Amino acid sequence: MIAVPFEEIATILERSPEAARQLASRARRRVRGRTPPQDADLPAQWVVVDAFLAASRDGDFDALLAVLDPDVTLMADGGPTGFSHRVQGAQAVAGQARMFRQAQTDLIVRRALVNGLPGLVSSRDGKPFSIGAFTISAGRIVEMYFLADPDRLARLDLTLLDR
Repeated sequence: MIAVPFEEIATILERSPEAARQLASRARRRVRGRTPPQDADLPAQWVVVDAFLAASRDGDFDALLAVLDPDVTLMADGGPTGFSHRVQGAQAVAGQARMFRQAQTDLIVRRALVNGLPGLVSSRDGKPFSIGAFTISAGRIVEMYFLADPDRLARLDLTLLDR
């Protein structure tokens, strides 16, 4: 087997190396059958993302559990100097979302398409603070990926959507 560096793959796909890594990771999970198929109806996916955001802002644990798949996975990447972790299960992810509530007080959060997935971009003082992408299947969030690495955020090309 020949290994091709993500930098070369990214050039071919006209994406960043980080995006190429994420695409490869998603592809491996799908081939292994671990990720259920994503819902095709983007407007319905936005309803789920909006419900998640409202529930996390309100600290509504039951509403968070209603939009999370029981086996949901949350991956957070804070970069080399930030906090990075992986959380599995609806209860644990809902707990993380409630804890993040305190950090949201001075953030502006907007919709964005992230590698074709519904997502959220938060900014503080006009600069990107974090970006999140959601995989939604059967009307529930099955995967969440958040990036809060300032260096990598500065290199992303984000498409923001009006609410």
